Amino acid sequence: MTAEHTGASPTAHAPRRAKTTGLIVAAIGIVLFNIAPFLNWVNPGGDSDPRSGYETDSLVPFIAYLGVGLLIAMIYAAARARRRQHRGLTLVSMAVGIAATLQCLAFAIDPMGGLERGDDLSVEFGVWFALISALIWTIGSALLAKEIEGDDDERTDSHTRDSETVRNH
Repeated sequence: MTAEHTGASPTAHAPRRAKTTGLIVAAIGIVLFNIAPFLNWVNPGGDSDPRSGYETDSLVPFIAYLGVGLLIAMIYAAARARRRQHRGLTLVSMAVGIAATLQCLAFAIDPMGGLERGDDLSVEFGVWFALISALIWTIGSALLAKEIEGDDDERTDSHTRDSETVRNH
C-alpha cells in the first residue's frame, strides 16, 4: 500500500533509527582503553622501572582487544541493522565496559601482580587513564543501548493501521 492509499505521509512508515552518539562515545572509550596497556600501571619502587599494563597483567590487553572486537561488531550492526544497532551486542559491550571499569578500580585500590613477587607496588597514571577510558566506553554503550532497536510500537501501530485499511477497502 502506498502513502496515497492510506492517507499517511510517506515518512510515516520510515523506521526510526538509533542515534550514533553512544557508538561514537563508546568508540572513543575503547580506543583510549587500547592506549592504556602501553602506559605505566605500577611502580615496584627501588631500582626497578615502572611496569606497563602489558607487563603487569595479561588481562589488561585482552580486555582492550575484546573492546576492539565489540566496536567492530557494533559498527557492522550500525551499518547493517534496520535501526542502526543490535541491543544484545550493545549490552554485551556495556557489560565488558563495566567489567573493565571494575577491574581498573580494583587495580587502583590494590595493584595486582605484586604479592607473588613481594613487590610493594604503587599505582601509576596508566591505571587512572584506563579507568576513565573504561567509564567512557561503558557510558557510550549505555547511551546506544537506550536507543531504539528491533520492533517497536511505531512498527506495530503502522502494521495495525495498514491491516485496518485493507479490511476497510
